[in-house]
Parts: sequence; C-alpha cells; structure tokens
Amino acid sequence: MIRSVPTDSDRRVAVDQMRAHKTTRTSNERRPPLPRRARRRAAVLVLVLLAAGAAAWASAGGTPRIRVEEHLYRLPERPGSAARISLDTSLYLPARTPAPAILLSPGFAADKENVDEQAREFAADGFVVQTFSPRGFGRSTGRIGLNDPDREVADARYLLDRLAGRPEVRRDGPRDPRVAVVGASYGGALSLLLAGTDRRVDAVVPIATYHDLAASLVPNAGRGQAATAPTPAAGTAGTGAPGVLKTGWSGLFFSAGLDSRLTSGPGARVGTGRTPDRSAVCGRFTDEVCRAYTDLVTHGTMSPATARLLHRVSPASVAGAITAPTLLVQGEQDTLFGLDQADATARRIAAAGGPVQVVWFAGGHDGSMPGSGLRARIARWLEHRLTGTGTDPFGAFEYDVQGALRPEGAESVRTVRAGAYPGLAHDRTARRELALTGTEQVIAKPPGALPAALSGVPGLNGLLGDAARLLPAESTDPPGQSARFTAPRLDSQLLVTGSATVRLRVRAVGEPGDGVLFAKLYDVGPDGGTALPGGAVAPIRLAGLPRDGTPVEVAVVLPAVVHPVESGHALRLVVGTTDQGFQSRTTEPAVYRVAVAGPLSVPAVSAEAPPSTWPVAQLAGIAGAVAATGMLVALLAYRHRRARGGADPALRDTPLVVDGLTRTLPDGSTPVDGVSFRVERGQVFGLLGPNGAGKTTTLRMLMGLITPAAGGIRVFGHRIAPGAPVLSRVGCFVEGAGFQPHLSGRTNLRLYWAATGRPAEQARQAEALEIAGLGTALDRPVGTYSQGMRQRLAIAQAMLGLPDLLVLDEPANGLDPPQIRQLRGVLRRYAETGRTVLVSSHLLAEVEQTCTHIAIMRRGRLLASGPVGELAAGTGEFSFTVDRPEAAAQALRALPGVASVEIGDDVVRAALTGTGAGEAVAALVGAGVSVRRAVPHRGLEDAFLHLVGEAR
Repeated sequence: MIRSVPTDSDRRVAVDQMRAHKTTRTSNERRPPLPRRARRRAAVLVLVLLAAGAAAWASAGGTPRIRVEEHLYRLPERPGSAARISLDTSLYLPARTPAPAILLSPGFAADKENVDEQAREFAADGFVVQTFSPRGFGRSTGRIGLNDPDREVADARYLLDRLAGRPEVRRDGPRDPRVAVVGASYGGALSLLLAGTDRRVDAVVPIATYHDLAASLVPNAGRGQAATAPTPAAGTAGTGAPGVLKTGWSGLFFSAGLDSRLTSGPGARVGTGRTPDRSAVCGRFTDEVCRAYTDLVTHGTMSPATARLLHRVSPASVAGAITAPTLLVQGEQDTLFGLDQADATARRIAAAGGPVQVVWFAGGHDGSMPGSGLRARIARWLEHRLTGTGTDPFGAFEYDVQGALRPEGAESVRTVRAGAYPGLAHDRTARRELALTGTEQVIAKPPGALPAALSGVPGLNGLLGDAARLLPAESTDPPGQSARFTAPRLDSQLLVTGSATVRLRVRAVGEPGDGVLFAKLYDVGPDGGTALPGGAVAPIRLAGLPRDGTPVEVAVVLPAVVHPVESGHALRLVVGTTDQGFQSRTTEPAVYRVAVAGPLSVPAVSAEAPPSTWPVAQLAGIAGAVAATGMLVALLAYRHRRARGGADPALRDTPLVVDGLTRTLPDGSTPVDGVSFRVERGQVFGLLGPNGAGKTTTLRMLMGLITPAAGGIRVFGHRIAPGAPVLSRVGCFVEGAGFQPHLSGRTNLRLYWAATGRPAEQARQAEALEIAGLGTALDRPVGTYSQGMRQRLAIAQAMLGLPDLLVLDEPANGLDPPQIRQLRGVLRRYAETGRTVLVSSHLLAEVEQTCTHIAIMRRGRLLASGPVGELAAGTGEFSFTVDRPEAAAQALRALPGVASVEIGDDVVRAALTGTGAGEAVAALVGAGVSVRRAVPHRGLEDAFLHLVGEAR
C-alpha cells in the first residue's frame, strides 16, 4: 500500500478497493451473452452509423487536402534599384477558402523547407500559409542584411501584396489581407519589424527572438549595470557604449552566412595580391553587416555606425508602433536571446497601447523550439485573433517549469499560469532575499585571458542538462580566477522566476584599466554538485575603476531564468575574470578584490496550474472520503500527540536510522532479528536479500504498519509509531498498490492526495504524472491497466508531494527493460535533489546499477552494509596473470590468510581474506614467478554470494 500517513481507515479503504475490483470482475463474467438475432441487429446498426459517419466526413472534405504552389519572384535589390534578387516561396492552400493567411518566416540560415511541417500544420487548421527562403539562403539570392528594412522587410511587404491579390485569402479591404506573421528567432524579429511598419498585419507571434540585436550580441554592462539590464528605449542606440561581445554566438552566426563555394574549389574567388576578394571575407553578408562584424570582433566594442546599424535592423526601432495583437513566446533555455528580450518588447508594445501576451516555454536556442502541443495552442490563438471564433488558449502570462526530475528519454515539465504578466522589473515581482557568506576575495585574469572558464556550449546548454556536472571544476571555474559566495541551504523549494540581483564591491589591484567580470548563479546540491540554470552568464563591464584601490559598488542583474531550487540545495554566486563565451576585450593581466555588498535578491512569480474541470461524482467521492475520515480525528490526534515525543535533535537531518530492529511472531520465529543501519541524504539505499530475508517486514515497521518487538526506527530524528506525523515526509510503496479499478489513474491520484488533507498545490502532481509516463492511459480506468502500468502509477503515487524519504518495495516488478532503465534514472536523479530513496530488491544487477549504498539481509539478519563499491570489492578475490601457474598457486597457498586458490590456463585466482594484494605479489616474485597482471574481482554478485555462503 502506498501511504504518506498510514491510518486504520487506509486499511479499510484497501479492502474496499479489492472487493470493488472483485465485484466488477464477477459481474462481467456472469453477464449472459446477447441472443444471435440481437447481435445481428446491433451489427447492422453499427454499419449504418459508420456509413453515415463516412458520408458526413466526405461532405466535410475528409482528410484536409492541402495544395502547394511554388513561386520564384524577382524583386528589386532595394527600393528603386535596377538590380534584382530572386525570392523562393511556397504557398499552402487549405481545402476551404477564402481563409485568413499566415506569413511564416524561417530562422537564420534556414530556408522554406525548414518550416514545411509547421506550414502544413497551419494549413490543416484552415489557414493559407505563405513561406519563403530569406535572402542569401536556400534558392533565394541577394545579400544577407539581418532583416534590413529596405531588404528583408521590404520582401515581406511584397509577399503581403501577393497575398492580398489571391482569391483564397480573406481580405479586410483592397490590398489588405487578413494576415498574421509568425516566425522563430531571425524570423520572429522579421515578424515584429513587419508589424511595426505595415498596418495590414493583424496578429504577430514572434518566437525566441530579440528586441535589440546589440543588447543580445554585445550586452552593455557599463559600470553599475549588469549585462541583462533592461534594454534602452528606441533612440538611445548609437552611443557607442562599450559592451561585452558574445564571441561564441556571434561566430556561429557569421560562419552560417559564409559560403564555402566562394572560398574552395576551382572557381574560388580569394582575390589577388594584398586585397582579398570581398566574398571570401564576408560571404553572403552585405557590406554594412560585414563592416559591423569586423568592427565588433576587432575592437571588442561598438562604433557609433555599428550601433546605429544594429538598432535599425532590430524590433526595438519599431516596437512602439506595433498595435496588432502580439503573442511573445520566449525560451527559458536561451543564452542568445534571453527572457529579458521578450520583456523589453512586451513593455514597449504595452506602452503604445497594443495588446500583448507573454509565454515562456522550456526550450530556446539552447534547447528546442516549441513542440506540437504548444504549436497547436498557437494555432488556436491565431484562429481566435483572425476569425473571432473560439477562445484564447493562453492566460495573461504562462511559463513552463522544468522539474528537478528528468527521467531518461523524457523531461518533467509543467505549465503554470499567472493572473498578469509582471515583467522582469525589480519592483514588480515578489522577491526573497538570501544572505551570502564569503569574505572579500582576490581574483586574477591571467595573461591572454587563458585559460578561460567554460560555462557552456552555445546552442547545447539546454540539451547537455546535467552533463555540466561532469566537467572538472578547473574547466568551469579555473582556480584563482573566481570568487564564491554561498547562501544557506533551503528548507523548502524556491522557484526562481526572473532575474536575481546582487550588489558587488569591486576594487582594482594595481592598474587594470577597464575590465570585465562574469557573474553566474549556481544551484548546489547536497553532494556538492553544481548546475548552472540555463547556462546563463552575466558579463559586467568595469569602466574606469579607481587605480588607488577605492572600492566601487556594482549592481548586477543576472540573466532571467525559471528554475526550481530544491529543499536541501543552496544558491552560490560565482564571480570570475574569464569566460570562453565572451570576449574579454583586453588580454593584459589584471587583479581585483571582490566582495558582496548586500543579499542576493531572488524573484518569484505567483502562479498556479491552469484550471481543470472536476466531475460532480469525483467531488462527491472526495466529500465522502473526508466525512469518513472525520470520525477518526480524535483517535489520530491522540496517536499524533504520543508519537511526537522522543525526537532526537542530533538526527533531525538524517532521513533514517534503524537500531536493533526485531520482529517476533507468535510462534517465536523472528523474521527480523537485530537489524541496524543508517541512511543519509542524497543516497539511493538498497535493501538487498533473497525472498524471505525480512526486507518487506522491515519496511512495514518503518511505515508504522506493524510494531517491532525490540529496537526502533527514527525518521529525521522522530521515533516511528503508528500515525507518527513525520510519516507525512515519507512516500511509500509496499506490497502492491490499491486503486479503485473503475476510476482513472489521474482520479485515483487526486483522491489519494485529497485524503491526506494537504493543499492540492503541494502535490506536485504534474511531475509525478510525467514520471509515470502513462500518456493518455492516465484517463482510462485502472482496471484496464497491465501490471507494469499499475506499478508505474503506484510509484508516481508514492512520489506525490516529492517526499523527503521515498520507500519502494520491489519497484521493478512488472516493468519491462526500458521501463526499468527509466526508473533507474528517476531514482538516481531523485536522490540528487537532496532527497533519499530506500529500495528493497532481490535483483542484484538492478541494485548494483541503481544504488549508492546497500544493506544485505538473510533470514532476518543484517550481513553487511556500506557503499556498493566497497562491498562489491570486499570479497578479497584477486586474479594473477602469471607465467608459471602451478608455482604461483603453491606460493599463494603457503601464505597465511589465503582462503582458496584456483588455477586456470595462465591465471591464478585467490581469495585473500587475511593478507594484502601487495604481499601476495611480493611472494610470487620471491618464488620466481613473473606477474604480468593482478586485478581484484569486483562484483556485487560475488560479494552477495560470499556473504550468504558465510551465513549458512
């Protein structure tokens, strides 16, 4: 039974569940078959209904028919220019027309083929869809102008003209099509630029795009500001303020615009003499863009001309003129265009009076673009905006929360909704202040800024996930280059939603001149492992530090992230002098003294899961359960008062201590006899033993279901007794699961949690359901589940509320190999969040691959306990590869403390129970035996069989 707080009523409910299941099965078995004539009539009726349905389907058009037209248009290179470029386009026409249109723009370095799937989805939803390959990509010619208003934006206006002339497109007036513009990244910026310059646009959906290209590629972190400070309003560009170039992302962009055909092969154009060919240097970029990039990478700062160009091709130049309804969809895993970019656009459009909605999704340039579910909701939003039908599928503000648990092959993601979009402004979000410990520290930038800290890989940060934990500390933060300041460990989950802020006090040592520092906020687990949420780094420009060592306070706004920091974890601020993803500008060595000048301020946005409709029958069932348990309140209160006594403060952070535990049956037998072991935070602890070893009996005593004859159990310092309040911190799955078979899996979980009396928002049901991986089966009756599906649902129920101690009895029973592998990853990651897992099993291989520590039991007694690696290597068995096996065996048998010796072809295997491997090798060499190899026999199976053999 899976329980958090076991009670007598729980036992009765379990019996009722089994009886209900039996009654349902019996009633189905006894139902008499229909007469033959009745069966024939039913079959005829079914055929008639199917024929009618087929006719209705055919009259409605059946499967949507989509017709695609390919066009190659010749357009002026610039307005009024005699030169021409080719624009390759595709037009997707749905079965029913006229219909609203969607102009779908690809991302950078992509062409129309890259958006074919999405175009067909929109067409299947009834939209006319226009796609194209932007200039310089695919079959389209021309130079890349980075969404130049006179080039790429003018091309988009031309396509609106073409749509207005098509009879399949609905129109609002002459030359005015009913049209929305949708695009991701580069295409998203084009959608905003077009909406800000062409009033014919009726709706805009920019995805994972930028507001100001200068602020994205060259964050301006002037002294006293952070790199992610709010983007300046239109008109402030062109100041030439120094920034910190994102060399990693900028290099990827520029290389995507080069053309290998121009620099290799027999027709390559590389120039002559000292003048290289322009195409070899700039590829398919315009001269203006090429000069701007050269300026940035050469000088590390923006000239006024570069700043003006980047502002001109950015949505920041027109955002204040956008009045069309706008849905900003921004990624949470994006070190290129962060959440602050969508925030800046949203503020500008809202200030101009335009309707704007914001959605943050668990993806971006470091992860993935929106999946089919989010794309379908975007289509419904467009239908609502363009046709006036349906309802808005989004709230005022939605964001995804990437859970702490990530099963192998899947990610735990839940979506929450807030009443209004608060933005990232410091004064508009609720914040929690955390004190940072750490004195003033000296950090140095080495000559040449090498080695540099490795914070992530552009485009892969989200996909790498926890792989960053495997990198050595010397790579992520080289010694001597970084200062660390750590907040206390959390006693409950903290959901960081937005930009954390902190004030630093920085002093120059010597004469460093202008410099750059890099701030990062790590999530530190109980085991000391660190994770950098979103791979986000905030560069801090230090301009004109006093050379006499006078300290200067710097306000740092860290990149906005959405990240749950689990109980038992801590936040750590790291300030370094280098980062491989950015240009340090100067290569001269420098030394700084850095200290914190205040607490770390962490933002949070109050939100809840989107509302769902509950059937009346389910509500009545909950009310009945509450009424039934009300009769036991007095008894439970009494038991709770008794159980509260005897808490040991020294063990309040220790999940489990078992001390001399003994269970005696009426016949005098002892299924558990004097068992003692201890389980710490962050461990996956395996209770290993053959059937009948006493594992399940031990777990039943742990949950207070049965009472020990001697000894005791403490959970977080509290002694376990029936109904102990501390059991609310334990999630348990022992001896199978009891579910109402006629109810769905989802409803069973909801009713179970409601019966605990705890608030629904604490259930963390979305993450538990993601772990179950049952898909649409969650809404089917549990009576239709296979054994493996019931097992997975039971494990998810045990994880409701993400308990601090998770106890699972033989969890792999009924699961197939892929499911066992997924469960293995879930349990390990669950422990990495600072929680603890106790698993009983008789499967040696699974315990060895899953657990960090084990206790081996046989016939009620504990044979051994400790880390898996130590026990697996503790048999003392070694294999010696030698040239004279017989002589080696004779020499080993002569040593004291050698239990057994076996001879192979050229290998001698010995059990060294009382002597060391070094002494054995020395004895072999002394006997004239050449030892080519000596290796221990490591394996949990060997250790288990060795211990069990001794116990006999």
